[in-house]
Amino acid sequence: MIPLSVLDLSFVNAGASPAQALHDSLALARHVDGLGFTRYWLAEHHALPSVASPAPEIMIGQIAAATRSLRVGSGGIMLPNHAPLMVAERFKMLEALFPGRIDLGLGRAPGTDGVTAQALRRRDVARGGDDFLDRLQELMLWETGDFPAGHPFRSVEVMPAGAPLPPLFLLGSSDYSAHLSAQVGTGFAFAQHFASFDAEAAMLAYRQGFRPSRWRESPHAILAVAAVCAPTDAEAERLALSAGLATLRRERGEYLPLPNLAEAEAYPYSAAERARLERGRARLHVGSPETLRARLGALAEATRSDEIMVFSAIHDQAARQRSYTLLAEAFGSAAPAAA
Repeated sequence: MIPLSVLDLSFVNAGASPAQALHDSLALARHVDGLGFTRYWLAEHHALPSVASPAPEIMIGQIAAATRSLRVGSGGIMLPNHAPLMVAERFKMLEALFPGRIDLGLGRAPGTDGVTAQALRRRDVARGGDDFLDRLQELMLWETGDFPAGHPFRSVEVMPAGAPLPPLFLLGSSDYSAHLSAQVGTGFAFAQHFASFDAEAAMLAYRQGFRPSRWRESPHAILAVAAVCAPTDAEAERLALSAGLATLRRERGEYLPLPNLAEAEAYPYSAAERARLERGRARLHVGSPETLRARLGALAEATRSDEIMVFSAIHDQAARQRSYTLLAEAFGSAAPAAA
């Protein structure tokens, strides 16, 4: 069966603190490590009361230290917010500490609002515009050392010396990153959980256009999905109410903590809001293990995914961990419990 991985935003739950959200991420990582999941990726978001972690590289180190077999990485580092040299240093350091277990996923978006993005980049205003390609090229040059003759950066050694840059993945929700990652020969992860672009078109475009490179000899396509799994379809539908209300609020610009079930059940949904939630079901997969095995399996086959990366916004942490357990069992990924 297709390998499963985890995408974690470290969502803050209503009634809990951001610090608790970070500890919940650590607990979930330990849990899925014992279930045979392949990767655990952390996202970068800034100034959002609903998301606890603005620094995935710190969480990567914490989670890698707390687990045994998971690959741990960024989903992703928002490259326009960072100097490429700093990204190279931090991820080479992680690779040196946890060899063969680190991934570097890169995104183009700021991961925040315009004002916060300006604050993050205020020392970089001279660049202007979309400089993602320039930053990506520079990041790759820090690894290859192929700066042109006479370039001042040729004399800079990226520390720790001898540690390679981890495998690169470009993240996207359209075909832009699909074509770019194919052209430069990196891995590709498609964010089906919030994309309006067709996942199948993007994933197949990446695979068909892939060019082998020093970064990868063959394509590797990850499909990131939002899913809620429970023993029955009805229970999964109930658990998904929290994610649905959070989505409605985000669309109004309200980045509040993830609501609990009581709040989500009591909310007075309008007819328009109910219709909006129904339309969003193409990007939220809800059901029993049997339901999700069929639905996600068909989606993985249509998109020719190499693995499925699951994002689950469930308020109750026991139910969240159980959701991943059921998915692992459904897809044959569950490992024996540790002694």
